[in-house]
Amino acid sequence: MTPLSSDEARVRCRRTRAATASNGALVALASLIMAGLLILALVRISRVQQSGREDSSTLMLYCAAGIRPPVEAAARQYFDEFGVRVVIQYGGSGTLLGGIEVNPRGDLYLAADESYIELARAKGLVAESIPLATMRPVIAVQAGNPKRIAAVDDLLSDDVRLGLANPDAAAIGRATRKALTASGDWDAIQAHTKVFKPTVTDVANDIKLGAIDAAILWDATVNQYAEIEAVRVAELEAYSKQITVGVLTGSVHATAALRFARYLGARDRGQLHFDALGYEPVQGDTWAKRPRLLLYAGSMFNQAIEATLQEFERREGVEIQRVYNGCGILVSQMRAGGRPDAYFSCDTSFMQDVADLFPAPMDISENPIVIITHKNNPHHIATLADLTRPGLRVGLAHPKKSALGHLTQRLLATQNLLEPLKQSGNWLLDAPQGDFLLNQLRAGGLDAAVVYASNAGLVRDSVEIIAIDAGAAIARQPYAIANYTEHAHTLARLRDALISDRSKDRFTRLGFAWRVEDAR
Repeated sequence: MTPLSSDEARVRCRRTRAATASNGALVALASLIMAGLLILALVRISRVQQSGREDSSTLMLYCAAGIRPPVEAAARQYFDEFGVRVVIQYGGSGTLLGGIEVNPRGDLYLAADESYIELARAKGLVAESIPLATMRPVIAVQAGNPKRIAAVDDLLSDDVRLGLANPDAAAIGRATRKALTASGDWDAIQAHTKVFKPTVTDVANDIKLGAIDAAILWDATVNQYAEIEAVRVAELEAYSKQITVGVLTGSVHATAALRFARYLGARDRGQLHFDALGYEPVQGDTWAKRPRLLLYAGSMFNQAIEATLQEFERREGVEIQRVYNGCGILVSQMRAGGRPDAYFSCDTSFMQDVADLFPAPMDISENPIVIITHKNNPHHIATLADLTRPGLRVGLAHPKKSALGHLTQRLLATQNLLEPLKQSGNWLLDAPQGDFLLNQLRAGGLDAAVVYASNAGLVRDSVEIIAIDAGAAIARQPYAIANYTEHAHTLARLRDALISDRSKDRFTRLGFAWRVEDAR
């Protein structure tokens, strides 16, 4: 290649800057036009909703344009099965989000890049979300690759007409800018681009019609055109994105919206359309109009989680069968063949006993172990050692039926008090649950008991609570989803509900400590 003279270099530099400025102006103008059109559409939708003509038999979905084929197919099938019409507004992921922010009405927002969903969540526009499929950016060329494009540098050839999606409007444009900025190619590519379009579909159609020679598209988009083929390059490989649908916080049909979102993400419903059309679907849940979930939970959680479970059932349109019991009993049931979809364990030790069934548990809370006695502490109990004093009636939980009993025995052993307590004759009762000990104390059958702080928190005004100063005097509670469940994504949303601020308040009011920040 002949070196450029200094004058020629200055001229080319001025042309590049001018082209970049011109392209930037076009991109900005296109973004404004698309945003204006979307706002008009949203206003029309708002008028329909406000008129009272729309109910839960009609849902409004804002959908990234490049995901149109599988979503339309799933929406038609959903209407055939359930009679619910899904009205779909298409646009670039960024443009749609901007419109929703201006007028946050509607039910669902489907983005080609999950980062838009996270941005919407941060803005308070999206509540729940469900992953659908994965796409990867590729160089798209006309069938047969007549320009012999094999690398990003080839896109800069004088005879290659390049088109891109607007990086401020479309997810593929944003991914392209991010990938090529990281590789150091963006400025040159942007300057060489002949046209920027608002959606990935617009760019794909330009290649199909011969208006441009090459572009950067999603691999799934290329798969839908016989006239286009993909060229994979290293600069783009690491920038795959997850298609995700979110339920808008402004939806007045949240349960119906969640049901359709679950349908889109179901492995035996919406996922079939994604797979057939060249997308890489995630491993979705099995479809059920009203899923039935089985939750095993330690008896300590009854007061802490029941309101959250009821709220989740109503919003999601699901049914949760609860089995509350001592965790030793729950583990025995699982070892005998019981198969809950999720398990909320009283302590990490009882989660480890079934670790083969429950991968990746999340620690949610901690529950201190305390001594309780009658109001005003008539026996002047201050420590565990005081429980060995002659004449006291002491209740402990059963060491094999409950986590509380197991942890209490371990605690007494570390303090060298297990045998002295047994020999004292004070140990009267092995209860399966802490609340049973609480009831025995309040009925006058015990002078003291060792329970969880959450047990004592239910009646803190009628008993004395004595803290135990020992490192082993605490239980840590993990939640985990079974590796065999067919509703893993729904149970992940249940986990999100359990770690929400509303749930945290319920736990801490009962005396639990919060562990979620550490888990994150």
